[in-house]
Amino acid sequence: MPPVLQPARDSGRATVPITRRRFLLGGAAAAAAGMIYSSEGERHWIEIVYREIRIRELPPSFEGFRIAQVSDIHFEQFSEGFFVQRAIELVNQLKPDLVALTGDFITADEHKWINNANHAAACAEILSGLECKDRLASLGNHDALAASRVISELHRCGIEVLRNAYTSLDRGGDKLWLAGLGDAFFVGAEPPKTMPPRKRDQPVVLLGHAPDFADQVRPFHQKDGAPTVDLMLAGHSHGGQIRLPGVTHFFLPELGRKYIQGLFDFGGMQLYVNRGLGTVHLPFRFLCRPEITLLTLRRA
Repeated sequence: MPPVLQPARDSGRATVPITRRRFLLGGAAAAAAGMIYSSEGERHWIEIVYREIRIRELPPSFEGFRIAQVSDIHFEQFSEGFFVQRAIELVNQLKPDLVALTGDFITADEHKWINNANHAAACAEILSGLECKDRLASLGNHDALAASRVISELHRCGIEVLRNAYTSLDRGGDKLWLAGLGDAFFVGAEPPKTMPPRKRDQPVVLLGHAPDFADQVRPFHQKDGAPTVDLMLAGHSHGGQIRLPGVTHFFLPELGRKYIQGLFDFGGMQLYVNRGLGTVHLPFRFLCRPEITLLTLRRA
């Protein structure tokens, strides 16, 4: 016998045709959700990145020395006070031995530079809440327009600014050099003036906002062939800020397009590029969370 055909059962669900209007509305809703996530969600979702940095001939007293790096705050353009305060609380919880602040405390705007310079005071006031005794800073390209104001406010709040200068930390007879470049974007960086008179077992950590300037630092060596800098800390690139094909490049600044984020090893000198806290151009981050880095020094 031929098979008996059964009538199709009604699932009880009405099939709604996908019209062009529904498709566009769905796309608009997805875009709106993405904008809300990237502006209010990910932009405030701080990631703490933990890295061990291996340094040859690191003296015993600095084994396990921990550096918290904060970069690119861009206070009050889009980085609200409560957000920066939260970042400082997270740094304090890490209990670092040193806090390194690698520039762009404010955002430069040729039409509003006076107001943005005033933001330096409020930013420095929040940074004064850092509980670490040793707090060092270098300037970024956005700070250069009001450099004297930014430096004076940071000094007022107990943060030392290294501008083509160096200092050192001494522990049990061992020494760690800390140096800071001037802003490389406006030709204010002077590596020869910045390099300390190190010995082979005295590592140098360099604060220098623009990561691509590392190529100008790498050629410097001691007379015995040892690298002048063991570790350079930078920011500036924001990690690309919005990590999407065809979009990321728009947010990459000059001197921040080659070394975009993370650790780079040049076989002597190492470079770490922090994604920064703040944003520029637009208050969005996507697949590129704001970052606080905790770097732990280890003997290679």
